Amino acid sequence: MTIRWGSYKVKNLYDELLRASGRPRPAAQALCNYLRSLKDVEIEEYKVAAESAIHVMGITFTVYSEEEGSIDRAWPFDIIPRIIDKKEWLTVEAGLKQRVQALNLFIDDLYHEQRIVKDGIFPAELLEDSKNFRPECVGVSPPLGIWAHICGSDLVRDKDGTFYVLEDNLRVPSGVSYMLENRLVMKRLFSEMFEQYAILPVDDYPSQLYDTLAALSPRQGDQPEIVVLTPGIYNSAYFEHAYLAQQMGAELVEGSDLIVDKNNIVYMRTIEGLTRVDVIYRRIDDLFLDPEAFNPESMLGVPGLMRAWKSGKVALANAPGAGVADDKVVYAFVPEIIKYYLDQDAILPNVPTYKCIDKQDRQYVVDHIHEMVVKPANESGGYGMLIGPQASKDEREKFVRLIRRDPRNYVAQPMLTLSTAPTLIDNHVEPRHLDLRPFILSGEQTNVTTGGLTRVALRKGSTVVNSSQGGGSKDTWIVDMEAT
Repeated sequence: MTIRWGSYKVKNLYDELLRASGRPRPAAQALCNYLRSLKDVEIEEYKVAAESAIHVMGITFTVYSEEEGSIDRAWPFDIIPRIIDKKEWLTVEAGLKQRVQALNLFIDDLYHEQRIVKDGIFPAELLEDSKNFRPECVGVSPPLGIWAHICGSDLVRDKDGTFYVLEDNLRVPSGVSYMLENRLVMKRLFSEMFEQYAILPVDDYPSQLYDTLAALSPRQGDQPEIVVLTPGIYNSAYFEHAYLAQQMGAELVEGSDLIVDKNNIVYMRTIEGLTRVDVIYRRIDDLFLDPEAFNPESMLGVPGLMRAWKSGKVALANAPGAGVADDKVVYAFVPEIIKYYLDQDAILPNVPTYKCIDKQDRQYVVDHIHEMVVKPANESGGYGMLIGPQASKDEREKFVRLIRRDPRNYVAQPMLTLSTAPTLIDNHVEPRHLDLRPFILSGEQTNVTTGGLTRVALRKGSTVVNSSQGGGSKDTWIVDMEAT
């Protein structure tokens, strides 16, 4: 038996590879033909080869919720890639660049004049109640005026095939290492497909990240010393921290490896003595970054780091305080933010969003909570949210109480019918819902990854794609059909 596309049903939704008729989309034609030609034994060999490669390459992620504490697991990976035509991707790329440019202008404005608040576009009370606005950053001007150097925006398609931005991750977005490793695995497995298709590369990301960080160095003209600051081996993204440091040729350090002297210069302890550090790609949340400025009990950060950053002796990416825009209530205002700063309409639409801080919106959400996805303003990883259509009566009533108690902390969106893609379940394919996280680098120039990390909900019917909650991943191919 082989993969039979005729038994793969696409009904009332958008599938990434096949049309409703069951015929492959033009960009997926060659891949579908190839998959159909494989026998069961060959499919099994590919699956085993992929699992072996992931094991040998040491690609893992950490789950905290196990009874025995944190545990490393092999990265869940599906060997059938997702394909997007380059023509369509160019619009997505332009929309992401526009979005991140506007968000950086927004953050810079909030820490200086706050014109957007004075002009009545962004409500003052939202800023006053923001959990990620850092008064310590007011008046600071980071290099190039950029606060969010690395952004991971989550995209989904609705049943009509339109891309929507689901959220923007501007604090310490993760997942790019898995995007890179997925591509390496696929090149090993489907090498002949890479000869047939003009698949745009993603392996230039580490060099682009290095160039983005190097441009921030306070000692221009010299070879900058760049380090990746990690909370340590127990962090769920530690694999990524180590991977990116290795790929950039940078040092991977913990807080105890760094010191700040009386002149606000940051040094790294090495076996040869102290070495000055110019740029820190920090993967530690703001409140743990510097015990002098934030949480005094933090053992993860570096005392005096904020002093060094404010005096311009070291660059931090992302800049402290960038998370003020990484708020699901702020997300609801992004179209207005783009219009205000760039005088442009948003190229990529938001998912329609109800702000519970608004009385009328709040009442609508309460009345329709069985239809809504309710999200807290500052959670991530799929935690703390309600999926109304799948929730029990008690769970819905609990969220109504939470919304009424703290409306500033919640937004709600209608339940979208997310797109699907064929996913290998045993030796046949079934549709599974997915999203996409491209990464945007902002420095002297802006670069968007050609594709991103496709996350797929491996459980039938589920729309929760997070790896911490049973999700997997796929390689994402942006295909230049005109060059094929």
